[in-house]
Amino acid sequence: MFKNLLTTVSLIFFTYSFSQTSTLSNEAKISIITVAPGSSLNDAFGHNAIRINDPIKNLDISFDYGRFDFDAPNFYLNFARGKLNYSIGASNYYDFVKFYKWQNRSVEEQVLNLSQKQKQKLYDYLVNNYQPQNRNYLYDFFYDNCATKIKDVLNQSTNNAILFNAPKDFKPQTFRTLIQDKLDWNTWGSLGIDVALGSVIDQIATAEDHMFLPANIHIFFDHATFKDNNTAVVGQSILVYKQTNQPKSNYFFISPIVVFGLIGLFILIITYRDFKSSKRSKWLDITLFSITGIIGVVVLLLWFATDHKATHQNYNLLWACALNLFVIGQLFRKIPKTWFIKYLKFLVILLCLLTLHWIIGVQVFAFGLIPLLIALFIRYLYLIKYFNQQAIAL
Repeated sequence: MFKNLLTTVSLIFFTYSFSQTSTLSNEAKISIITVAPGSSLNDAFGHNAIRINDPIKNLDISFDYGRFDFDAPNFYLNFARGKLNYSIGASNYYDFVKFYKWQNRSVEEQVLNLSQKQKQKLYDYLVNNYQPQNRNYLYDFFYDNCATKIKDVLNQSTNNAILFNAPKDFKPQTFRTLIQDKLDWNTWGSLGIDVALGSVIDQIATAEDHMFLPANIHIFFDHATFKDNNTAVVGQSILVYKQTNQPKSNYFFISPIVVFGLIGLFILIITYRDFKSSKRSKWLDITLFSITGIIGVVVLLLWFATDHKATHQNYNLLWACALNLFVIGQLFRKIPKTWFIKYLKFLVILLCLLTLHWIIGVQVFAFGLIPLLIALFIRYLYLIKYFNQQAIAL
């Protein structure tokens, strides 16, 4: 109830502010604000906002496109389906900065060299976009987010007068590399991204596509010029707040490489014991086929049952094969059907194809999964050998 009351009060306040400031003065300044990444996965890529500062009209407001409502109906379902609405938000600028100072995240400001007409058009656009009926937009991580909206709004308010020049040291990268450069590869967030997102993000991003990251908004605007006179778009750069050093938490012992390393080692030990005793640990095989099958179903749903473009063509299906769920019955048998041995050979081939896909760059897979993939490969080979021996013995 308090949250709803706060939202209502904020809406009344900003509606009043906008109504009192329909026309910006000549002293008005418009800036792009860039906030550094935070500690959580949700904040790992930073944030952007637009500041409208008009001291004559006593106006200092920041607009950003990173708002969403956890309490919205079917929030998690819509997120999974790729139908999550984000919205524009407005804040008192000093409250906005105070929040990120509290989070100890660097804040940088770039004051733009806009004409009075461009400033007014941008301000009018933001005020109109902030109206409840215009506020929401369908979020897309790469093409429609809090960073790309900044670029799109500036393009619209200047009639596409801005030329986004690539920095001199610019090197084209894939979407996946751009994401992972902001993350520690040996984290669960990084692994989840590599498992959930498909090969479509392993294509090279264009220079402008790099601007889906807030930090790149700052970089590209720093090198941007106006097309008609080649003057710089950014007139002044200000470091509003510099992050203080913080000791990094050490989660190595519960990191993916350690956890999957232990799981892989456990599978190999059980496989070795089975080999020495010419037996088969049925429970282990049922567990592996169940887990990989369930993950495969999730990957398929993300590919075919959602609007997420980044989850398409996901070759994690080469190790997380959804068909494993449908063949579990054969693992309860002492000697499975002949076709099941061929199916095991098929799984081995899939793992070889995964390696080939990785080597030639079709898709990059999570490094933390390597111990598990090796263990699965050896376990499948052992099952082929074991079932063949059982068939010969009969």
